[in-house]
Amino acid sequence: MLVHEDDIESAGLLDVARLQKIESMGYSLDEDGIETYEDMQKVSKAMETIRREVSPSRVALAGIVFLLLLGVIVSGWYWALPRDAVDVETIYLQRGGHLLMSEIHNEGSRDITDVSVQIEFQSLEGEVLGMMSVEVDKIDAHSSLAGDSLELMIIGYSVWDEYSIVIDLQYTDYNNNIQSETWSHSVGIWSSEYFNDKADRNTWPIS
Repeated sequence: MLVHEDDIESAGLLDVARLQKIESMGYSLDEDGIETYEDMQKVSKAMETIRREVSPSRVALAGIVFLLLLGVIVSGWYWALPRDAVDVETIYLQRGGHLLMSEIHNEGSRDITDVSVQIEFQSLEGEVLGMMSVEVDKIDAHSSLAGDSLELMIIGYSVWDEYSIVIDLQYTDYNNNIQSETWSHSVGIWSSEYFNDKADRNTWPIS
């Protein structure tokens, strides 16, 4: 292999040694080959620089910062952005009769007002066998409403038959609009059942 003095000076002693090692392996390098080799050396040095700069601790720190920013965005949506989200949770149990227990959840970021809930226990023919209801002026944001008014025990009717639970919900939302929802569920096949009914979601000013 012939190496010009200019090439030796530009490559340095270490690079010349590497070139000689390549020659000893049976390969010959012309001017194009030397340029390719030098390009490879530049890429290798760049990769070593990146490895030094991108350390595991910096990657972990970047991940923590990203999670913090994501948490700020989610908490802003959950607490600050005006949002309407109301659920009615109902549990049906067979306990010497038929037991109903309900709870209203205001998962939204604003209060709801003029809230009324009526839950009827009906036969399949539509006959009302029991009813419970509650009316309140306001349910605060991120709070729930339960109690004796939302508990109902119906006795004197066979637990082997099927029945219907009809739930009517009405409230005034953050935008002063009246919202009304009705859900119906069949019960009696199982000794216990759980229902979580969700009213339509509204987010302002998106909705």
